[in-house]
Amino acid sequence: MKKYLVYLMMVLSAFTFNACGNDDPIMEDPGTEQPETPGDSTDNPDDPANPDEPSGDSNILIAYFTRTNNTGTVAQAIADLTGGTLYRIETVVPYPEDYTECTEVAREELENSIRPELSGTVENMEQYDTIFVGCPVWWGDAPMPIWSFLESEEYNFTGKTVIPFCTYASTGRDATLQRIVALTPDSEHLEGFGTSGRNINGVEAWLRKIGIIK
Repeated sequence: MKKYLVYLMMVLSAFTFNACGNDDPIMEDPGTEQPETPGDSTDNPDDPANPDEPSGDSNILIAYFTRTNNTGTVAQAIADLTGGTLYRIETVVPYPEDYTECTEVAREELENSIRPELSGTVENMEQYDTIFVGCPVWWGDAPMPIWSFLESEEYNFTGKTVIPFCTYASTGRDATLQRIVALTPDSEHLEGFGTSGRNINGVEAWLRKIGIIK
């Protein structure tokens, strides 16, 4: 009986250790969120995995940064429901496709306040009164490309309505949403939205709640 109890305790201890060891530091679970493969979406210009230049006369912009396209999926849902235009925030130097290498780069940027250089800019930013800003949670915070975008001298967010959204694996939702708010102190803000992975359940109800759609 004692041997059985000891064995049971060893098994439970090992399980607990593994569960903690599998915690994802940048909150994008490689087991369920595979990195985008170059060329996967080139045949579909409307796929949010592709960079989008805002066009048309919409006054709603959905600007988002994504690596595995979880955030892109939510951004596309917002665009479909609001008629807003998509703009994908991208860095000049892409993040490593290897998951571990990507986490290391992301951590170095965050710890050293490195703002990576972005490729491209939003044209006619002045036409957008409402700007959704979305990203995944990396190391419990917004990835540094979001900092680069919101702090860019190219844009003036004063008086605009900024609405944050994010995707996450387990934690960091509130801190990431608050970071986007803190980086746009001269803007108006509406309640943000966070969801796990590519789950878009709740997006429509959220948009109705904050008065973006009826």
